[in-house]
Amino acid sequence: MTEKPVLHYFNGRGRMESIRWLLAAAGVEVLGWFDFLATVKRPVTPFLIYEFKSHLSLGIRKKTTHFSLTVQFEEKLFETREEFEKLIQGGTLMYEQVPMVEIDGMNLVQTRAILRYVAAKYGLYGRNPEEQAWIDMYVEGLRDLSDMIMYFPLSLPEEKEMNLEYILERAKTRFFPVYEKALRDHGQDFLVGNRLSWADVQLLEVILMAEECEAGVLSGFPLLQDFKVRISQIPTINRFLQPGSQRKLPLDEQSIGTAKDIFKFERGMFLKNMSTIVAEY
Repeated sequence: MTEKPVLHYFNGRGRMESIRWLLAAAGVEVLGWFDFLATVKRPVTPFLIYEFKSHLSLGIRKKTTHFSLTVQFEEKLFETREEFEKLIQGGTLMYEQVPMVEIDGMNLVQTRAILRYVAAKYGLYGRNPEEQAWIDMYVEGLRDLSDMIMYFPLSLPEEKEMNLEYILERAKTRFFPVYEKALRDHGQDFLVGNRLSWADVQLLEVILMAEECEAGVLSGFPLLQDFKVRISQIPTINRFLQPGSQRKLPLDEQSIGTAKDIFKFERGMFLKNMSTIVAEY
């Protein structure tokens, strides 16, 4: 049996949250048609399960049997600076930074490297270099918006209104129009190709983050509204969205205090200068 990936981070979203999302999307645990899998002869991916559940592929309706391939992950969450320093002293953090993921005998660090490895391993990174280039462009743009939202709770009280207006203005005028147009021009259920990819998972994550800032942020983007509903219904993702999953809540005052103590960053950073925040966060 393949060992579960082990995630090392503090008990909050931060840069680990997108990794949690991608690992969760890669998970498979359904009742399926064994002969469907034998007929299509394709690797098991979230999109194959989506096809199967929606009867979009071959419409096979033969006898059923149980099929289960579950990709789960464990978390080792530290709560103090001392616990973090102990992890550093253990020599597993290449740059003395987290997130870090133990997977396939490796200690992977650097968020984008981890995400690309997970996406490639579980069939979420496109079928060819062209699709991979599109996925990279989409997720890098989404990173810019997700970083703004991620750092928003670190605003000083007198900065919050200004920072929130800045985030929402950028979301509505720079970022969401790109993805609305991408869905319209592509004419498929997904951003790239005709199956689920890392870009779709990241877009849904960022949409939900933006809606935590303003519930009606998608009011001018009907295709993104449909996309949110459609991707949320994929079984592995829907399970991650349920209470009790390993999805983390937004930072509150207590978790902000814990993160400050662990990572030794200062509060009150301006969103337009986010690169000054300690990189290990």
